[in-house]
Amino acid sequence: MSDEDHAARDARHAIANALLGTSGTTRTRLNTADSERASRRWWDADAEQYHRTHAEFLGVDSPDGEFVWCPEGLHEGDMHLLGELAGRSILEIGCGSAPCARWLAGQGAHPVGLDISRGMLARGRAAMARGGPRAPLVQAGAEALPFRDESFDLACSAFGALPFVADSALVMREVARVLRPGGRWVFSVNHPMRWIFPDDPGPAGLTASIPYFDRTPYVEVDDSGAATYVEHHRTIGDRVREIVSAGLILTDIVEPDWPEWLDREWGQWSPLRGELFPGTAIFVTEKPRHAVPDKP
Repeated sequence: MSDEDHAARDARHAIANALLGTSGTTRTRLNTADSERASRRWWDADAEQYHRTHAEFLGVDSPDGEFVWCPEGLHEGDMHLLGELAGRSILEIGCGSAPCARWLAGQGAHPVGLDISRGMLARGRAAMARGGPRAPLVQAGAEALPFRDESFDLACSAFGALPFVADSALVMREVARVLRPGGRWVFSVNHPMRWIFPDDPGPAGLTASIPYFDRTPYVEVDDSGAATYVEHHRTIGDRVREIVSAGLILTDIVEPDWPEWLDREWGQWSPLRGELFPGTAIFVTEKPRHAVPDKP
């Protein structure tokens, strides 16, 4: 990320940057503990400004919540990527303020929302306190899910957890563990090809400048060098291998078009960039109903 990109990001997250003392950026490896610490502090600090910008689009304060998969505006009510919802137990990983979990509850499901940030969960509890569908919320990291084996029928994540964890392959294994046979796991993330472009919604964001194959995380730091924000990169191939290695079956990858009706910018997402290349990848996976025998 260039100095200009960092300045633009500073403006979008001024409160968090001030609270955490963010003073620079680097590219360095972070382990699980350091990534979790940075993400917990970041999302606690950024919760207010994040919701000031995105709450309306995400339906955070709507009476029944909403399930928006991505900045392109795909809604689960239209897409049905999770399949049948009524009566199903569903784990939402990286639920933030839980508008998706609330919406799922309104469809007759039994969701549980999980997030690492107390600040984001508090925003979700405040929305539920005003009425409408409710869902239990759990504060925990995604790499060690605090649930028994085969506890859920479905699992989902809309831009939650996966871009920010050090070991996303472990998350896949954990999800496979808590899913019942035949269960579906659907998650959306920033499209891996976005890594090669500057984090800019305008013309400067149309020039490839970062190697796609460089998986060194993007990290923001304070004056002492401690991480205040981290984002990890995985290629499409990495994601597929993580899914398959966890014993899951990949059934689809959805790359949403930018809709003609949407003229808003969301960070690096914009109509300009959306016309040229995808901003989101949604992976649809399933846990086999029967154990797959080992190869001889």
